[in-house]
Amino acid sequence: MNHSRDRIGRRAFVARSSVAAAGVVGGTRSSGAAAATGPFQALGTRIGEVTDTTAIVWTRLTAAPTRNAEGVVIPQRASGEPKRGKGASKVDVPVDQLEGACPGAAGSVRLRYGTRADLADARATAVAVATAENDFICTFPLAGLKPGTVYHYASEIPGGAAEAAVHGTFETAPAADSTAAVRFCVMTCQGYADRGHPDGHGIYPAMAALAPQFACLTGDLVYYDSGDPDAVTERLARYHWERMFSLPRLVAFNSNHATYWLKDDHDTLSNDSGPGAAMGDFTFAQGQAIFLQQAPLDRSGPSYRTIRRGRDLQLWFTEGRDFRSRNKSADGPGKTIWGAEQKAWFERTVMDSDATWKVLVSPTPLVGPDRKTKRDNHANEGFRHEGDEIRSWLKANAGDNFFVICGDRHWQYHSVHPETGLHEFGAGPASDEHAGGSPGLDPRYHRFHRVQGGFLAVTAERHGGTSRITFEHRDVKGGVAATWSVERDT
Repeated sequence: MNHSRDRIGRRAFVARSSVAAAGVVGGTRSSGAAAATGPFQALGTRIGEVTDTTAIVWTRLTAAPTRNAEGVVIPQRASGEPKRGKGASKVDVPVDQLEGACPGAAGSVRLRYGTRADLADARATAVAVATAENDFICTFPLAGLKPGTVYHYASEIPGGAAEAAVHGTFETAPAADSTAAVRFCVMTCQGYADRGHPDGHGIYPAMAALAPQFACLTGDLVYYDSGDPDAVTERLARYHWERMFSLPRLVAFNSNHATYWLKDDHDTLSNDSGPGAAMGDFTFAQGQAIFLQQAPLDRSGPSYRTIRRGRDLQLWFTEGRDFRSRNKSADGPGKTIWGAEQKAWFERTVMDSDATWKVLVSPTPLVGPDRKTKRDNHANEGFRHEGDEIRSWLKANAGDNFFVICGDRHWQYHSVHPETGLHEFGAGPASDEHAGGSPGLDPRYHRFHRVQGGFLAVTAERHGGTSRITFEHRDVKGGVAATWSVERDT
């Protein structure tokens, strides 16, 4: 979705201070001078798909220790300014010279990880080789981990300087029979020009302050069609990831928390996009492939998956772009967002689950309500048939312990579907500057509605024989804007 909004001036985004120029080690800036030779890891690391015994650690080798903080700034497209023609771009310098660019570098990297902060008990992975063919990205699948355990790691350049290493931590999921409390955060919709601070969005330190075991990044993590510049080539698309995820606050958070990543329209191609679309020379299929590289995912399996987090919590992550019909096609039994295979998997795994609380994390809403002009999701008329099908199935089969958390919307809300009673929590955009577009408070649906930025914090915990799940809408600084909870005996 595109909205007009106030933005911080361009100069605030070109950080030339010693803070912005300092090196990044383990999500924090190093106090010493950066190493003279590379490669480096200017984007830090990402920890994904964490289970009770496995995880995936991601890194990308770069030619410089930090982002290009003094590069050329491309002004955002002015309100009402039309997009340029096919393949056209206002970028007239090499992409590596743009503000925030992180050119890749060939080289080798390995991971050492263990349960001690000093890594005295560390195991080491095999050395991985980064090449241009995979955008200099290496991933490390870890297995044989201990459930409910904090792991420390170092992503190291063999033979390289200590300053080039990235240190971080993550926590594995509790065992399936564990009743330990679980807290996680959900975010979405982070515009680069709307980040509110040169170092990145304020929700990242606010989320970190809550010490969540993991976070869900639910799509629109970059905006290819933002106009600053539009990603009309594959190189410009990768640039959007470089400048966003090299921001210090994002590096610090993602290097130290388990995460689960979903994609939506803007971080695949453009607003409301689907298979077959293109923007200049950049195609939807290329966007799908780049997301698989940029996110710390298991690329051998389907993009939809379910994760168990102890006795009380199970989550489902659905895929909303890969299998969808055209938005403009006539609604009916054959029109779909999820596709037949994903729907069958979803129904089977929900029925098989014995978790106390079941939570669907979706890139787009199932309840809404959304604007009447939109036709892109299950809360819209354009996909009404499948939306009704899914909501009716959940009412008949999922029980009152099933909830939906969604991204994509630029406002925070808690809605209850009038016919099925399905609860949905919209996480809201990652900054106040990015908020807008709501159709307004609707008393038929809303228990909470707020057109501001922030994130969602969720806690599942036990008190004696009672289990409680709590949903907290928090503002960009972490303050509680609304809270809702429910209990059940176990």
